[in-house]
Amino acid sequence: MKTTNSINTLFFALLCLTASTVFVSTHVQAAKWDASMTPAEVEATLDKKFAEGKYSPKGADSCLMCHKKSEKVMDLFKGVHGAIDSSKSPMAGLQCEACHGPLGSHNRGGKEPMITFGPNSTLAADKQNSVCMSCHQDDKRVAWDSSHHANADVACASCHSVHAAHDPVLSKQTEMEVCTSCHTKQKADMNKRSSHPMKWNQMTCSDCHNPHGSLSDSDLVQPTVNETCYSCHAEKRGPKLWEHAPVTENCVNCHNPHGSVNDAMLKTRAPQLCQQCHASDNHTSNAYLGNTDMGSTVNGNTFTGGRSCLNCHTQIHGSNHPSGKLLQR
Repeated sequence: MKTTNSINTLFFALLCLTASTVFVSTHVQAAKWDASMTPAEVEATLDKKFAEGKYSPKGADSCLMCHKKSEKVMDLFKGVHGAIDSSKSPMAGLQCEACHGPLGSHNRGGKEPMITFGPNSTLAADKQNSVCMSCHQDDKRVAWDSSHHANADVACASCHSVHAAHDPVLSKQTEMEVCTSCHTKQKADMNKRSSHPMKWNQMTCSDCHNPHGSLSDSDLVQPTVNETCYSCHAEKRGPKLWEHAPVTENCVNCHNPHGSVNDAMLKTRAPQLCQQCHASDNHTSNAYLGNTDMGSTVNGNTFTGGRSCLNCHTQIHGSNHPSGKLLQR
């Protein structure tokens, strides 16, 4: 009987000890700086830490005493940012603190904030990006401050993965997946029946766009839409003896570059597309709607059958023929 009471007493003590451990563990978890400090307080504290400049004399060794159990943290050493033998890597200088800021008293209880990146960070996107841009300054990022991503408060870490062996957005096989996680409309267009071969990774978004900004519309890599298109479609480049005004003006007058349900990525099929401009004289003054002519059903004709207007006007992108004024030859 006495033995049974002793066992019960020991069991109760262990139960109380376990409960108290869970409570303390939960309490410590809830007391982390990112949950107990406002974004303004975090930013003010970080500014103060940078002014004091209290970096750890042991560098990454100090950080890894606590963070080495995290697989995501350790993946840093598989990529270029964690390369200890590269003079261009943060590991050659202040190591972890090169990006995350001075250690200060962070390792004494974990209540002092460090710079964090990504969607869960309390820091504003421009503050996060200032860390990245302190190293990544080149001609490809010269227009970053006026780019669409910067104006939309997109953080570098929203697209880039530093703690990884290979950054997905830098790979041709996975770039589109990263971009279309936000650009969902373009993703839908890319899967329509007529589109550029992006879903097969034969093209990437960065073939046409500079995600870090450019001096062109839509952050295009070339000065204009047409120059961007001519990079591949050189046969459409002029000058032509007989030119088609909307073609020389802008390719997207007629085409949706991300994809369309119509042939050749046309915004609208012919003849409706053509009649948006040509509807005031001769045969173009009549409205042709597919196989319907002025409300009566017909079995197709020159204006609606086959390639419609292009049955006759075959050189729609321009003609060099002496008699090609009407883009017919």
